[in-house]
Amino acid sequence: MLSMTQIKNIRKMYFEEGKNISQIARETGYDRKTVRKYIEKDDWNKELPKIKNEPLFPKLDPYKADIDAWLIEDKKVKRKQRHTAKRIYVRLLEKYKDRFDCSYRSVAGYVAIKRKEIFSENKCYLPLEHKPGEAQVDFGDADFYENGKLYNGKYLNLSFPHSNKGYLQVFKGENQECLFEGLKTIFEHIGGVPPRMWFDNASTMVVKVIKGGGRTLTDDFVRFMEHYRFEAVFCNVDAGHEKGNVENKVGYHRRNMLVPVPRFEDIIKFNQELLIQCEEDARREHYRKEGTIEELYKEDAAALLELPRVAFDTSKYITVKTNGYGKFLLNDGLHEYSAAPKYANTRVLVKLTAYHVIVLDENHREMVRHNRLYGDYKQTSMQWLPYLNQLARRPGALKYTGIYNMLPQPVKEYLETLSKPDKGKVLRVIADLTQENSFEKAVETISTALSYGVTDIDSLINLHNRLHEKIPQLKPVSLPEHIPHLRRYEPNFMIYDKILERQVQRDASS
Repeated sequence: MLSMTQIKNIRKMYFEEGKNISQIARETGYDRKTVRKYIEKDDWNKELPKIKNEPLFPKLDPYKADIDAWLIEDKKVKRKQRHTAKRIYVRLLEKYKDRFDCSYRSVAGYVAIKRKEIFSENKCYLPLEHKPGEAQVDFGDADFYENGKLYNGKYLNLSFPHSNKGYLQVFKGENQECLFEGLKTIFEHIGGVPPRMWFDNASTMVVKVIKGGGRTLTDDFVRFMEHYRFEAVFCNVDAGHEKGNVENKVGYHRRNMLVPVPRFEDIIKFNQELLIQCEEDARREHYRKEGTIEELYKEDAAALLELPRVAFDTSKYITVKTNGYGKFLLNDGLHEYSAAPKYANTRVLVKLTAYHVIVLDENHREMVRHNRLYGDYKQTSMQWLPYLNQLARRPGALKYTGIYNMLPQPVKEYLETLSKPDKGKVLRVIADLTQENSFEKAVETISTALSYGVTDIDSLINLHNRLHEKIPQLKPVSLPEHIPHLRRYEPNFMIYDKILERQVQRDASS
């Protein structure tokens, strides 16, 4: 199996250097079927080569402008009609005649390097005028409240310098899953992929900056690039100003869409609302060019790459070891999550997304879902339902399990008041209430039941419904077949009119 770097090299030779399958197979030694497989691959759900320093070729300096112009012009014509090094050498001889004193070897060496630069566009500089479709990406810092809890969050910004249109998505962190999820959501919203995007050197993408300007990229980021077929360009180290458009957009988005501090219940829904706000914002006039941002964005939209046929899974999958309580640790041991009692002291598969931590069973089905924890301090996320179900099946062993000590104090006090048979029934009710609402609301019901001295199950359920404003739904009553169905009564108001008329006649005659 080839490495991602080898696969990347095959695709580069085909898509960027214009070589056919036979040439690539001959040069790399790989089988033609292998080469074709990776060229036609479009599902990348799961390093750039080192850039060699350009030889100076000082004797060619007077002629480099001509060579560069001819090669740039080649981008507009078919591959078979582009200049070879030999043709460029001949044209230089024809144009400068006796004045041209450089060897063919020097011309061929310079052409090889310059062609690679022009056609693969890996040189790290920002043009003054940005091509339509090019984008810049960066994160910013912003606070927000979700369900009343304050988060010191991040927001991903993607901007199009040509039109100055931009989009943002808020997250609780800045990890790889957040980067991929944010970009994927924006791609799907705009219906395409920017062919070229500028990034900084974040560790989510770059493993190492190589001397000379190259980058060793993470395998996951290379996979993401290949799936969406865009080119990633990285700024020089400590030179974030090189992507000035998105730097300005980070501040603009914060001032205009994140002030006052946002408050919402669901971060995913809020992110969808932000995309709508970005579309409305594009109706304003461009700060420098004629027309609105949306009008200029039409050129950006026309240059976008098509979305891939297969959706990209932005999740990360890891295996973790649980402790005796069926819990596991992430983020260097700071964040603790629950799995299930039956998975105590074993290894489980965990799916990490930008928003959730999901425990999967042996068949990759979701077993437990947590909201993902963020922040460099100790936190715990506990999903009680699997534990309550286990306890309900074996209430007699309740006090002899470590789970009992994990229960909130009101629940332990309430269980102490019950007989052994009733403990299992109440634990089942608590599990049902947890599934319907949440464990926190079930505990609130238990606390209130303690103060009222309520111990029977029916009273516990009714108390929960009253506390949490749940109106009980009564089932319709079915009548036995022998009881006849009554016809619908329709009142006849003419009878009342006649009675009133007779009364009026009596009054008149008296």
